[in-house]
Amino acid sequence: MFKSLWVNFIAPMLRRPARFQVAALCWRVNAGAFEVLLITSLTTHRWIVPKGWPKNGRDSAAVALEEAWEEAGISPVGAGPTRIGQYHYVKRMRGNVPVRTEVDVYAIEVRTLLETYPEAGRRERRWVSPDEAARLVDEPELKALLRDSASVVAHA
Repeated sequence: MFKSLWVNFIAPMLRRPARFQVAALCWRVNAGAFEVLLITSLTTHRWIVPKGWPKNGRDSAAVALEEAWEEAGISPVGAGPTRIGQYHYVKRMRGNVPVRTEVDVYAIEVRTLLETYPEAGRRERRWVSPDEAARLVDEPELKALLRDSASVVAHA
């Protein structure tokens, strides 16, 4: 049993470098209150921020914007995404192999949410306060970034 655990999980995790993803912290001010947008993941239905893998020919800010549109249907305000931080989490890859993943987070101000977008009907979307967002997500470093998001975005 130990050999199987070592061969299938521990050894691969020790050999793999950290993976990299890009996320969008989508925000708005509604009735004077700062809010962030959370979506559910496709498989576990946990609350997350839109995120994805880098794409050839696109910088990280462009990937964050694309993921926010594909996964959450945002229509952004004119200014481009601004990098506001990073968090880490353990991504479960094929075969349930855990891989440490670094995620750069970009703030994107949202004008409106569209009804038609690539993943419409596959995810739930919810505007929440930064404190509520921090309570709903699982990743400790993302919790901290969400709690501080209003001041971080104001100074970006």
